Amino acid sequence: MNIAAFISARIRHTEGQSFSATVAKIGVASVALGLAVMIISFAILGGFKREIYQKIFSFGGHLQVSEFSMNRSYEEPPITINTDLYKNYKNIPEVAHIQGVTQKAALIKTDTEVQGVVMKGVGSDFDLPMFAPNLREGNFIQWKDTSFSRDIVLSHKLARQLKLKINDEVLVYFMQNPPRVRKLRVSGIYETGMEEFDDNTVFCDINLLRRINDWSRDQVSTYEIFLKDFTDMETGTKKVFDKMEYSMNLVKITDKYNQIFEWLLLLNRNVTIFLALILFVACFNMVAILLILIMERTQMIGLLKAVGARNLKIQEIFLWGGLRLIGMGMLWGNLIGIGFCALQYFFKIIPLDPETYYMSTVPIQWDFPLILLLNAVVLVLVLGILVIPTLVITRINPVKAIRFD
Repeated sequence: MNIAAFISARIRHTEGQSFSATVAKIGVASVALGLAVMIISFAILGGFKREIYQKIFSFGGHLQVSEFSMNRSYEEPPITINTDLYKNYKNIPEVAHIQGVTQKAALIKTDTEVQGVVMKGVGSDFDLPMFAPNLREGNFIQWKDTSFSRDIVLSHKLARQLKLKINDEVLVYFMQNPPRVRKLRVSGIYETGMEEFDDNTVFCDINLLRRINDWSRDQVSTYEIFLKDFTDMETGTKKVFDKMEYSMNLVKITDKYNQIFEWLLLLNRNVTIFLALILFVACFNMVAILLILIMERTQMIGLLKAVGARNLKIQEIFLWGGLRLIGMGMLWGNLIGIGFCALQYFFKIIPLDPETYYMSTVPIQWDFPLILLLNAVVLVLVLGILVIPTLVITRINPVKAIRFD
């Protein structure tokens, strides 16, 4: 039998409605609240980052390869898809998919409005499942084998500005000499909430832009490369670079939209600092509570010392009591944190303003290894901190303690 654990359990059963029982409940609530807030915060932060990453990657992949050029306009010189990189990308373990795209500046004209846009031509190799979550109305482009499709997909913001809806026809003027015009049909409307894309990007058939540019059917302006894992960015970049033609240029999506990724990194730091403060408060509360419990049991400590109990054994008694409080707090913390995340995940109870947060509801990402890690950190850190107040026991004189009142 573990004597320390037995005595700790007996103390718990005799607490009843004493002051120490109330203090113990405060300790449980402190740990529960701290753990619940950490679980919810990391689930929301993970969901938020996942949604932002998905929107960015769906518009440009992880890596972009194009012909090296000093051109700073939206249009790039053509490159062929008959390259080792494009045809044999599956030989690179980190690469999941590659697609060829072309961009061209244009004007969309309706009966009452004119708007400058960037036409992004995509073909049948376009990763539609990656883009699909952004599609709000209608359908994506239906490609044709022999000619080009007249379908275009524009943002909800552009559709509102131009007063367009599904199946409306518009005139698109391409900026070149001489200018060319095509009548196209709105087949779909997307929305990301990110002005970098929604302000001017319109999807069209890549064969349309090839014809406008007088390019062959094997020419594109950019390879968009998707990696299997974003964390393999550096390794994937090196291997793609080794397979590129000497005249090609490679740009990482983290460099192209550097301000967004820096913002997410800053957000991650802020959340970490905030949660560290919460954990500090929980540890401080547990230290204060254990000190109160020790002071309330001063006579018992003196009696145990008088009959020969060593300081370490008495400390162990109170550590068992602290472990019980931590365990109860962690149980309630997991129930509250995971329960709240489940409610938000399934029922979307908390909405957001898409124009401010880029999404309509608070996102949740389930990361159970992270939840287990948070539980382990709370248990080890708080229990480790509780060793500090038990050092008071070593300074208690048994003679004075027995007479303590």
